[in-house]
Amino acid sequence: MTPKKAQSWSGEVWELVRQQHGVIARGQLLALGLGSEAIEHRIGTGRLHRIWRGVYAVGRPEVSKHGLVMGALLSCGPTARASHGSAGWLWGIGPWKRRIDVVVPNRVMRRRPGIRLHRRRSLDSEVSCRVSGIPVTSPAVTLVDMASDLPDAGLERAIREADRLRLTDPEKLRAALGSISRRPGVGRLRAVLDSETFSLTDSELERRFLRLVRALALPPPKTQAWLNGYRVDFYWPELGLVVETDGLRYHRTPSQQRRDRVRDQVHTAAGLTPLRFTAAQVHFEPRQTMATLAAVISRLQSAR
Repeated sequence: MTPKKAQSWSGEVWELVRQQHGVIARGQLLALGLGSEAIEHRIGTGRLHRIWRGVYAVGRPEVSKHGLVMGALLSCGPTARASHGSAGWLWGIGPWKRRIDVVVPNRVMRRRPGIRLHRRRSLDSEVSCRVSGIPVTSPAVTLVDMASDLPDAGLERAIREADRLRLTDPEKLRAALGSISRRPGVGRLRAVLDSETFSLTDSELERRFLRLVRALALPPPKTQAWLNGYRVDFYWPELGLVVETDGLRYHRTPSQQRRDRVRDQVHTAAGLTPLRFTAAQVHFEPRQTMATLAAVISRLQSAR
């Protein structure tokens, strides 16, 4: 009976340890049939290594970054989730920081060294997500939380990276802010999103511009097409029209602007009509952008 129980426990434990990136909680060991004396024996023989109270690394004391985050959550209770900078790292939109951010309901009063605990009245209304098997706040909530810690430039980078990874985009973020309860970060995130200096990603600019095209009931252009040795944002072959949307990131310096002029001249020499809009025009002046685009297309259609 005893050997059978030990063998059964071993298989279950190792599977759970694998899923949890090399860590396990005391409560989980007890639930799997290992008694307190057996746990203490394994600690004494170096098979279990305490990383936080009631949480152990299995086999060796070193654990991965994912294991550290998972261990922090196990030490803070079953409802804990990675948040703020730790959630940003898990989603791939922020750097790793040794201090681990964990969000828990108000009723959880635990404190752990190396863990920054954030308490919320309730987590029930927030979308439950997992990254690599680790409970984590949603991308939108993560960015709100990160906004309370990051300077504007760092927050912009995180927003752009979330957009690049297709986790969310500025449009979805603005919509999500209305459903997120008031907390530090909401106002700052909204201010950065609405700032005229916010540099939109290529994908965000493309989505915004294509919405204006659809609003005008225009035929869809080709996107990211290669013409005359350059990749262009939008191209209407039947009209010979090339439209570029310029974000701040790649079009702010004199040398970058000179390259833009050369591109336009090459297209013009090839018999095309180049048209250029700034990100601010697409973002903040959609009516004027639509009017200009419609007028140019009308002229080109009349000339055909």
